[in-house]
Amino acid sequence: MMKILNYGSLNYDYVYTVPHIAAEGETISAEGMECHLGGKGLNQSVAIARAGSRVYQGGAAGSDGDRFFEFCAANGVSTEFIERMEGACGCAFIQVDSSSENCIVLYSGTNKRQSREHIDQVLESFEEGDLLILQNEINELPYLIDRAYERGMRIVLNPSPYNSQVEESDLNKIEFFLLNEVEGEQISGSREPEKILSYMKRRFPEAKVVLTLGSQGAIYQDSRQKICQPAFPAPAVDTTAAGDTFTGYFIHGIACQDSVRKSLESAAKAAAIAVSRKGAADSIPWAGEVEAFGSLE
Repeated sequence: MMKILNYGSLNYDYVYTVPHIAAEGETISAEGMECHLGGKGLNQSVAIARAGSRVYQGGAAGSDGDRFFEFCAANGVSTEFIERMEGACGCAFIQVDSSSENCIVLYSGTNKRQSREHIDQVLESFEEGDLLILQNEINELPYLIDRAYERGMRIVLNPSPYNSQVEESDLNKIEFFLLNEVEGEQISGSREPEKILSYMKRRFPEAKVVLTLGSQGAIYQDSRQKICQPAFPAPAVDTTAAGDTFTGYFIHGIACQDSVRKSLESAAKAAAIAVSRKGAADSIPWAGEVEAFGSLE
């Protein structure tokens, strides 16, 4: 049976409710503050697990990381490949405005202290055909891609945040790209969805691409087809984990060998539920909630 390894970040998310996103040089007062567990790695693992797949979390946690292990255990995420070390876990400072849009500042903490030795030890437990899920909130991304590819793993990349580490990686080894309009623009130079997809097809002709477009839904593209998935309407409360929820549910569908259309629909429903709730990992729905969610008709 295919195994899923998500090698990614663990963050404490400090969420500040603000009247608007602070401009350069501006000081504003927050209307509220909450602390949630998050990080793209954790969020996507929780989404995969709540969707119904077994997932292994890889990465690093600091001396303040006990809450992550407890939360993973409660949500069916395996933690045997998380390395404990001294120092603080990563954290994110998130502004959420009155329109539920957000702005995020990351402090990497132990997320940027991954060692090649630990990576090699973890990958020894996986083999050809297993899925590796990656984001870009940890160090050693190029090394992870190279070593996993050598083992024949199928690699899924969410290139967020987009920076030089992504550009230094051999992206020709990626089977699935999951990206939003911002990351699409950073890769392609264009913010227009069709131009982003055209660029991805020219540069990575064999790759499968999912471009998420917020309230406009998502578009899937591979060498043979293009599928559009509308967004499901939902009252927006907090969009922080919407993309990670979509990614996790889509990956679950792929791991279960569901059709692309079914995987996209489930992912869109899950994301709609997530945006209607506060928090990051806490906002991610369980499979039963997604199954009970209405249709677009």
